[in-house]
Amino acid sequence: MNLTLTRLVWVGGAPFIVGAVLLLFIVAMALLGPLFYPGSPFSIAGDPLLPPSSSFPLGTDVLGRDIAVGLVHGARASLFVGVVATLVAVIIGTCVGALAGSAGGYTDALLMRLTEVFQTIPAFVFAILILAIFSPTIQNVVITIAIISWPPVARLVRAEFLSLKQREFVLAATGLGFSRLHIIFREMLPNCLSPIIVMGSLMVATAILIESGLSFLGLSDPNVMSWGYMIGAGRSVLRSAWWVCTIPGLAVALSVLAINLLGQGINDVLNPRLRG
Repeated sequence: MNLTLTRLVWVGGAPFIVGAVLLLFIVAMALLGPLFYPGSPFSIAGDPLLPPSSSFPLGTDVLGRDIAVGLVHGARASLFVGVVATLVAVIIGTCVGALAGSAGGYTDALLMRLTEVFQTIPAFVFAILILAIFSPTIQNVVITIAIISWPPVARLVRAEFLSLKQREFVLAATGLGFSRLHIIFREMLPNCLSPIIVMGSLMVATAILIESGLSFLGLSDPNVMSWGYMIGAGRSVLRSAWWVCTIPGLAVALSVLAINLLGQGINDVLNPRLRG
């Protein structure tokens, strides 16, 4: 898979460029924002519900906390949860799907029935149930999102492995006596990385939305500032102080939009029909 930035921009087109610029801005805000706002995002900075002004560019919330400070600190939490939870889900789903697709028989049937059990439970309700049982720490939020997100990856990888099992290079490796692990990780898995990468990039956006929803309901870590927490804290004053909910809500929407545009651009590049 020999991809260059030029090919990404050329094939991905305007959506990829827009998504890349938006995501770079959000990542820069997450990494560099605390340098400009080193204080705690939970500190009281002024009077409650101050509208955007020169002193507070994004206003203050119901307790008098600076929304700009919360926004940059919340970007770190939301991106961290989205990326790490997706990475864990992709690893779990890839292992399950690879084992099911390569082994076949009873192993395949058992793993797919297990996957279907997870898929029959509404994902967000399942996440609420898990966090209601365990303490809502940031680590548990990551684990919860990973638990509800891996089944689609497993089914995708299984389908890819089933299509690769009868390919000549796999049959040749089997005939030469290579171990099953060698065939899985050296022969088959590299040939199905493209759809995994595309799905993983889109899952990051979904993970951010789930984390925001959990924070909105008060089921995320109360000691970590996140965009969902900010929206939930300001929902009671939505009519009288629109900026309290609207600004972090726009941050969630723009980050999800950026990641989806990037994922679409990567999908266009990795699509075999578009390869030159």
